[in-house]
Amino acid sequence: MNKLINQVLIILIFCLSTTSAYALDAQLLPDIKAGIVNMQIQEPERAVGYVVGDVLTRHITLSIKKPYKLIDESLPIVGYEKRYRGQVLGIDLSDIKHTSKDEGDSVVHDLTLSYQVFTNKNVAKPGALPTEYVHIINVNSKGKEVVKFRIPSFEFAISPISIFGQVKIEDDMSKFRGPLLLDNNPLKIRLKIMLFMLATSLLGLLYMLGKHAWLPRMGGPFAKSYRNIRKLPNTPEGLQKAVASVHESLNATAGNSLFSGNLDQFLTQKPAFNAIKTELDQFFGLSRQVFFEPNAQHQVGNNPIQWLAQFSRRCRDCERGLIPDALNLENKR
Repeated sequence: MNKLINQVLIILIFCLSTTSAYALDAQLLPDIKAGIVNMQIQEPERAVGYVVGDVLTRHITLSIKKPYKLIDESLPIVGYEKRYRGQVLGIDLSDIKHTSKDEGDSVVHDLTLSYQVFTNKNVAKPGALPTEYVHIINVNSKGKEVVKFRIPSFEFAISPISIFGQVKIEDDMSKFRGPLLLDNNPLKIRLKIMLFMLATSLLGLLYMLGKHAWLPRMGGPFAKSYRNIRKLPNTPEGLQKAVASVHESLNATAGNSLFSGNLDQFLTQKPAFNAIKTELDQFFGLSRQVFFEPNAQHQVGNNPIQWLAQFSRRCRDCERGLIPDALNLENKR
């Protein structure tokens, strides 16, 4: 029996004597000298408001100068339960991603550590992502010097899934929580679209109803004629000036003197005016009555100068490429 015990002890001593330095407890290793490892950490976006099931991710970059080298076996192990004073923390490492890049005199290691919360409290309680130690070896030293490097912890707050008891919201507002922000990007996009539609509509109305030459094709002959006729008095002299103004606009648009005899040729050259062919015939009838045949009948109603104003407006729409609106039915009777 004693012989068997002695053999077991010999085997244990042999195993301990041949144990790689990689497996040494981090607490027993000396700290690495300053300046050999450069660390950058990107912590989670917030430090409060986490509940059971949430995942916190840390991005860590370690730049290790040669001849020191990271021992990959010392990296944190997925699923290992961390403890504090014998109690399970309830925060487990759920995933780890490790990549490295040789940059000549140093090696850069990118670590992505994802921790998941598996604990819940009745009230908000502090929690922490545990401190991690990685082992680093000096490959040029005779004794294969192994040292440790400390990755600090990250403290945060774990919130309950439901409120325990009655809580006043003004007493529960943490100064670390920050304001509760709403995403207003969809509203901004909708507002921009509506403003664009409004501007386009106003521009269209300006183009259709505008009296002045603010935009291309707004300063045509009939636009000027329309402005002039609206200012003329409703007298025989005013009617003659209104008819003469329309004649000038028709001649300027056609490029020659336009009468009822060459109206079809004009409509072939200017097809936009086909929509008001009937009104053109009525205008030439009114022109004969005003200048040549006082007793001739016309079909423009009892207020010829008002009809001319509307007619010139329809001609203005035609020269702008718009569809002219209908004349007042009362003036057609």
